[in-house]
Amino acid sequence: ELNGDELVRMVPYKHGEANRGHSCVKGRFAWGYANHSDRILNPMIRDKVTDPWREVSWDEAISYTANKLRDLQAKHGVKSIGGITSSRCTNEETYLVQKLIRSTFGNNNTDTCARVCHSPTGYGLKTAFGTSAGTQNFDSVEETDVVIIIGANPTDGHPVFASRLKKRLRQGAKLIVIDPRRTDIVRSAHIEAQHHLPLLPGTNVAVLSSIAHVIVTEGLMDEDFIRTRCDWDEFTHYAEFISDPRHSPEATAMLTGVDAAELRAAAKLFATGGNGSIYYGLGVTEHSQGSTTVMAIANLAMMTGNLGKNGVGVNPLRGQNNVQGACDMGSFPHELPGYRHVSDDATRDVFEAIWGTKIDPEPGLRIPNMLDAAVDGSFKGIYIQGEDILQSDPDTKHVKAGLEAMECVIVHDLFLNETANYAHVFLPGSTFLEKDGTFTNAERRINRVRKVMAPKNGYADWEITMMLANAMDSGWTYTHPAQVMDEIAATTPGFANVSYEMLETRGSVQWPCNDDKPDGSPIMHIDGFARGKGQFIITEYVATDEKTGPRFPLLLTTGRILSQYNVGAQTRRTENTVWHEEDLLEIHPHDAEVRGIRDGQFVRLASRAGETSLRAHITDRVSTGVVYTTFHHPDTQANVITTDYSDWATNCPEYKVTAVQVALSNGPSEWQEDYNAQAEHSRRILPAAE
Repeated sequence: ELNGDELVRMVPYKHGEANRGHSCVKGRFAWGYANHSDRILNPMIRDKVTDPWREVSWDEAISYTANKLRDLQAKHGVKSIGGITSSRCTNEETYLVQKLIRSTFGNNNTDTCARVCHSPTGYGLKTAFGTSAGTQNFDSVEETDVVIIIGANPTDGHPVFASRLKKRLRQGAKLIVIDPRRTDIVRSAHIEAQHHLPLLPGTNVAVLSSIAHVIVTEGLMDEDFIRTRCDWDEFTHYAEFISDPRHSPEATAMLTGVDAAELRAAAKLFATGGNGSIYYGLGVTEHSQGSTTVMAIANLAMMTGNLGKNGVGVNPLRGQNNVQGACDMGSFPHELPGYRHVSDDATRDVFEAIWGTKIDPEPGLRIPNMLDAAVDGSFKGIYIQGEDILQSDPDTKHVKAGLEAMECVIVHDLFLNETANYAHVFLPGSTFLEKDGTFTNAERRINRVRKVMAPKNGYADWEITMMLANAMDSGWTYTHPAQVMDEIAATTPGFANVSYEMLETRGSVQWPCNDDKPDGSPIMHIDGFARGKGQFIITEYVATDEKTGPRFPLLLTTGRILSQYNVGAQTRRTENTVWHEEDLLEIHPHDAEVRGIRDGQFVRLASRAGETSLRAHITDRVSTGVVYTTFHHPDTQANVITTDYSDWATNCPEYKVTAVQVALSNGPSEWQEDYNAQAEHSRRILPAAE
């Protein structure tokens, strides 16, 4: 609701097909950032990151940026620059950024924060089912009988879905939670999980293998479904593997910390309790075996016949508003839009015909590879739209070193975020209130975004990307995001029938939406899998290389809190901070007592990668040997602790397992003090010229 051009209230749409009239506290109350005094509205440039920022016109900023990037390519090669797309921006904006990189920069050095959180979902589900997305719509939860939640905290991270889930639980559905913490979904008013399996961080695969072991060895699988929908020979090979006694709950209990009898009971409940659904989050994907865990989840769904109908399915809960869309739009260095590999000649032909340029058939660099190459001296420039890698990516010191080594870092965002401390160009972005476009949520639902006010910075984000492309001689002629969606539909089979006209008429649609599925696909895999037969995959447990020991005896895992969104760049600039003023370290009473720590005291949190200080919160929500914190506040610098270990298939960082030590501290660490001093120095802005 607006008062002129001023936003005064946000209320949920009562007829929304995803939210059904619900809203979370972030959407309902945390919109004040759009008018916050910290917001940057004019382009800025500087020659060195030690210089103050200088405000310039849009023409000068775009010309400066284009010339800088072309000079770098002339000196260091076409692959010396790249870019990062945003999971907060629209599908159309994301599509244009990866198009800029592939057709204008001439390489595939494109990546996204979606890889940093859910790339194992894409890899694992595509391997098992043939598609890289969740199988259900959110309405499906209303017909579920047994729910497994693994590695997700929906009451904090996905409260709109959680409210619908809790309604179903109050109606009698059963709940199994697999999580190191006792989250609110385990026990709160009017709901309580039948089984909570508090596993040690890093042992997801072992726990899921034990659940599968019980189902297979006790003959609880759905043989008709397996014979009809899956490859029976592959299943028998998998069944032989999973039936080995080493996968039994009793054999894995010492490793996982999960009681064998409790796990057996949970497995039997899921296999025999009716419609079974699995919902998971970043506690599954952000591990060295993230992709293996996703495939283990797919195995469970297939062996119990819980696919292809309402009330069942495999459902990843996404961390930002357009994580799904960022993946769909080709943000990964090896995939064009629609999850098709850049090495495929026929796919490249489609895009080359429309773009009028050749596409490199070789995959490009992921974010950590870009940073490595920058430190080595071969990667020189990066365009970052709506992403704060210095705060959100692991091993902050390595990210800092990579950014420092580049000659041209372009940050396109609303605020001078942490990454902007090392930027040479700042292009002010627009909020979702100031643009037209589409977002795609976790259920593959494509929703329209409509401009309700003029962009305070002068341009929508897609226009800024187009200006940069045209300054580099691309000749783009879009006049509205609807034309970008038409191009997406012409190049991406799953979006073939999607248009703004359709979305205006229907409100939303779930891909795939094409001639085979003209009304979209609320439920996937009804008659068969996209790959033909569902594939059972051997999921051998391999322990992470991140080990506890005498120096670092505790395991740190990280997550989010209800009132804050991702790195907090938006929500920290709203009244939501009254609920979460700082990141805290949750520690079990026993671990606190042996270290002489009292609630609220500053503690030093140290790992092999680095150290930081924050206040302790003593609670039995975490098990002994496990500590937990959030990463919403840059003052905490939580990711200076996390390491560079990552998923074996996708390089998704292992945020959820870091060996640490905790001790009393007098206050901020030396790293925090140095970092804050540099950040303050970096954010100086020269007065505008008269």
